[in-house]
Amino acid sequence: MALHIALDAMGGDRGPGELVSGAVLAARESDLEISLIGDQALLGTILASHGPPSSRIHLVHASQVVGMDESPFDAIRKKKDSSIMKAFALHKEGRVDAVVSAGNSGATLAAAIKLLGRLEHVSRPGIAGIFPTLKGPVVMMDVGANVDCRSEHLFQFGVMASAFSQVLFGHDRPRVGLLSIGEEGGKGNVLVKKSHELFQQSSLNYIGNVEGRDTFQGDVDVMVCDGFVGNVCLKLSEGLAEAVMGMLKEEIVKSFKAKLGYLLARDAFASFKKRVDYAEYGGAPLLGIQGNAIVCHGRSNAVAIKNAIRVASEMARNKVNDRILELLSLHRLLGQQDDTNAPVAGVTP
Repeated sequence: MALHIALDAMGGDRGPGELVSGAVLAARESDLEISLIGDQALLGTILASHGPPSSRIHLVHASQVVGMDESPFDAIRKKKDSSIMKAFALHKEGRVDAVVSAGNSGATLAAAIKLLGRLEHVSRPGIAGIFPTLKGPVVMMDVGANVDCRSEHLFQFGVMASAFSQVLFGHDRPRVGLLSIGEEGGKGNVLVKKSHELFQQSSLNYIGNVEGRDTFQGDVDVMVCDGFVGNVCLKLSEGLAEAVMGMLKEEIVKSFKAKLGYLLARDAFASFKKRVDYAEYGGAPLLGIQGNAIVCHGRSNAVAIKNAIRVASEMARNKVNDRILELLSLHRLLGQQDDTNAPVAGVTP
């Protein structure tokens, strides 16, 4: 039976039109069932503009929308019929296999925890960012869900990201690095030093501390940090990629020779742009919840939404949570402190 993905079709900065376009692309390129959650009349009109509707795209009405700047807690308390809450309610009922949202990330995380709950042994669910490197993708966790962490949280991030890397990218023993200001074990703040000790006691393929410059070299498969540092890294890398592309364009138009060189190397430039474009990775998996969810960039275009739907389906199909539970069970005593009442940071990735 085909997997069924719920898309919060009212979230994001670009509006429902871009989200619906992404769903249409996903339906054309797969056998997935997709439910668009939001203003049914509006979504129906947008969907009709794409030609004959697919029988695998469904409309589910939600009367409320969570704004990008709204408090996550106010959103889940006061807007119970929002598109985000409705999407996770469908997941809880077993009517869909995963949720994708480009809306308020704090509200998405809060709704997931409230309606689905945490996986057993998980203190803090987190958001795993996927970064391009010279040797393939690296998973960085956390990139925005938890700005204040303890060492046990960082250790669990490493475990969950390792499970994701194993299942989605086929790494038997993902190499795990702890983001710090130096490779030596004695460097870093108190959080990093304590986390380093936990990782050393585990059976994970822990290679030690890694520096920020190592992020894109591809020498690690998993990079662990708190959500504050991870979110800064994510935004910095996005800005750098956009700046580099802008600089290249400026230089190309300066001379005829540069324009000619671009024409000769156009395919290479296109491949490079695709490798560094966040849209190709879809979004960031929300790990540690009893379900499957992808948190997308608020500026996600149709291609990003299409790919986010694809990754969400791969998480569900390959049962990422089963592997997370297996690894957490093996390392439970190293991350045993509980934070079930801890606040949700809600930093936008």
